[in-house]
Amino acid sequence: MPDTATLSIYRGDNDAGKMVDYEIPVQPGMVVLDAVHAVQAQHAGDLACRWNCKAGKCGSCSAEVNGKPRLMCMDRMDKYDPAEPISIRPMKTFPVIKDLVCDVSWNFEVNKKIPAFQPKEGTDWKFSQDEADRVQEFRKCIECFLCQDVCHVLREHQQKSGFGGPRFFVRVAGLEMHPLDDADRTALLKDDLGIGLCNITKCCTEVCPEHITITDNAIIPLKERVVDAFYDPVLWLWRKITGNGKK
Repeated sequence: MPDTATLSIYRGDNDAGKMVDYEIPVQPGMVVLDAVHAVQAQHAGDLACRWNCKAGKCGSCSAEVNGKPRLMCMDRMDKYDPAEPISIRPMKTFPVIKDLVCDVSWNFEVNKKIPAFQPKEGTDWKFSQDEADRVQEFRKCIECFLCQDVCHVLREHQQKSGFGGPRFFVRVAGLEMHPLDDADRTALLKDDLGIGLCNITKCCTEVCPEHITITDNAIIPLKERVVDAFYDPVLWLWRKITGNGKK
């Protein structure tokens, strides 16, 4: 690895900013977050950057490195061409507070819409290991919001008013597929979270640092539940005959 590297970092806020180049010394084993810390220490003490665990488990240091959503603490410097500057920008989907720090509070407003776990009445709290494994995958989410950042419905079309995004389809999947949960969130998925807007490009699955199979294991099964509940002609006729609006 060369002795130095150039980082081109966004400096500014949501209204205005520019890319600024910094040259820093490089050590073996460095990750991009280490390089950003070197910029803070040697060139720009006011550079804003979120981070916490530096172990890929807190989801704080999300950014776009050379145009791709990454956790900076898990992105090694030696994977990049030393002859080219490494571009580091904040996540495009969210408003920029300062430099690499985004305002992700919208996500927590979406989270408030989702009904919590509701156990079945009289449950004995017993279920199989396979049932536990199915929902445990979704609990690995560290809320880095990289899946939200890369989702074109949010990133390109800014459909935050009627779309929840992959992170919250994962949360709903963890509840809806729990063997003891008795709540019905299909109307929420259809109307408030707008799951129909997702066209299953799998970009969210590709960027997930926890390797959650978001599209195949969460979004597609939830889409199937919505279709069964609201668009199945047999069920529609049954509801008309019986007056039962539930699944």
